[in-house]
Amino acid sequence: METAISTPDVLPAFRRATRSSFWLLCTDIYPALVAACIPWSTTAVAAFMMIWFVVLLPTINHREFRGSLKQPAYWLPLGFFTLVILGMLWSDASWPERLRGVSPAAKLLAIPFLLYHFQRSQRGHWVFIAFLLSCTVLMLASWSVLYAPDWRMTHWGVAGVPIKNTIDQSQEFGLCIFALCPVALTLLGQRRFVMAAACATLILALFASLMFVAIARTALVSMPVLLMLFALKYLGRRAALALFGAAMATALVVWSTSPYLRLRVSNIAIEYKEYKEKHLVTSTGERLEWWGKSMDFIGEAPLFGNGTGSIKQLFERDGAKEDGWRISIENPHNQTLSVAVQWGILGCMILYAMWSSHLLLFGGFSLPAWIGLIVVVQNFVSSIFNSHLFDFTEGWIYVLGVGVAGAIVSQRRSCLGKDGEADCSRAVPFQTPITRSRANFARP
Repeated sequence: METAISTPDVLPAFRRATRSSFWLLCTDIYPALVAACIPWSTTAVAAFMMIWFVVLLPTINHREFRGSLKQPAYWLPLGFFTLVILGMLWSDASWPERLRGVSPAAKLLAIPFLLYHFQRSQRGHWVFIAFLLSCTVLMLASWSVLYAPDWRMTHWGVAGVPIKNTIDQSQEFGLCIFALCPVALTLLGQRRFVMAAACATLILALFASLMFVAIARTALVSMPVLLMLFALKYLGRRAALALFGAAMATALVVWSTSPYLRLRVSNIAIEYKEYKEKHLVTSTGERLEWWGKSMDFIGEAPLFGNGTGSIKQLFERDGAKEDGWRISIENPHNQTLSVAVQWGILGCMILYAMWSSHLLLFGGFSLPAWIGLIVVVQNFVSSIFNSHLFDFTEGWIYVLGVGVAGAIVSQRRSCLGKDGEADCSRAVPFQTPITRSRANFARP
């Protein structure tokens, strides 16, 4: 006698699981964990992003996602990555080098998924809070290892940098400083003095860590740009002039009291002189050398470049011509040159179109709009001296910042179109506009 065995319908059960509140909570938690890990670990960031994709994919409405890809902010990162893949076809580099050339651009694939997901979520602010808290802990650790170098988590690096390097730490602290500035201004305008003082204290602590503990010279260029952007966006003429005056006074005080900062700045001229007159290898001299040679390589293939992963091979080939001198680098420390060498004018056009499309996401005065704006501007300015879109830490800051902030801003716009501002503010957390403060700070 045969007994009929009923097997559970696995597929509907799985679909119900992916729509459960716990599963949806996981899709929001993992990006926050990524943000918290960025200042500390590369392995954890990669692992949490892979887990997030596994959790996210079953929740995607494919019709909606395909519709969203019509927007430039979504498809341009995919277009850029497609060019990177195609660039392997005309590269003369070895296949391992070509594959290594693909890796730095792969993180851009996460942008359209972040934009799509966090338009559906009300927890995008978790990502920013996690990053701020993590950077605050890193700032406290930086002061600690300045006086106790043995506490550093790595055996290399400089005093005051507990993990990773000075450039990464400076980018993170600079971003947090300017993300908090309009928050402090709004709290002050709302007469919430205790919260405003706490926010200002954190800003000053991060700033002091940069000026007295460890700062990358790239930050000395990007921070004045962000300061001008803040004044232009949130302050009136008189308040902006007062801010610039205070900034100049602060700069003079810091310059006179920080031997570390004076050394970092004065070394630029010293390094340039030693490079020019004594032909010594210096940080400034190396950059100038790399930029000059990169321009020569671009001239060899101006339209479509020399192919993915070709930078190392080109520098080694060029160095072999100079009395056996060899240099092996994969990063000319300029984002535009890095792209132009490998993918020519076409690559640069897509790169700048992507930057522009992401910049256009962030109009208005909400905090997510401001965060997204400074993420893009900081990445663009710092990429003059580094290939920060391809670097791990700075690249992931850009991907998360643009993806999450862009989604929240887009969510707000669609909400305003349907329900009006008041209902939208109640329905979507973290959407309170960052107001220009009253009286003394309002635009005339």
